[in-house]
Amino acid sequence: MVDEFLGKKYKLNSSENFDDFMKELGVGLVTRKMGGAVSPVVDLVKDGDQYVLSSNSTFKNVVLKFTPGVEFDQETPDGRKVKSTITIDGNTLHEVQKDPNGKDTTIDRTFTADEIKMVMSVNNVTATRIYKAQA
Repeated sequence: MVDEFLGKKYKLNSSENFDDFMKELGVGLVTRKMGGAVSPVVDLVKDGDQYVLSSNSTFKNVVLKFTPGVEFDQETPDGRKVKSTITIDGNTLHEVQKDPNGKDTTIDRTFTADEIKMVMSVNNVTATRIYKAQA
């Protein structure tokens, strides 16, 4: 269950195909370069019935407050406005972003004691980012 990883901090350690993923979303060159150069720290906490997923970096801080299975409005780090739903399957957060411009995205964040494996897909482009647990 994902709750056993609450409050733990994970820092980006490796990234594969992230620039192509952002390009497929239509993210501009400058934002792609900045987004690809930072190493965000991610953590998950619980506040009542809601979860709060935070990603903090020198480029941008993103906070997602969600109730599992309930659609919510989200502004993505690249500024797109989407309707998102996050469900929990064991130790995986499964996010579906519905984009009015047809760039629907899925993001799976699988938590373990040592890392978060984040697999993001849009159209036929997939990126994988690995975040390592901080001491």
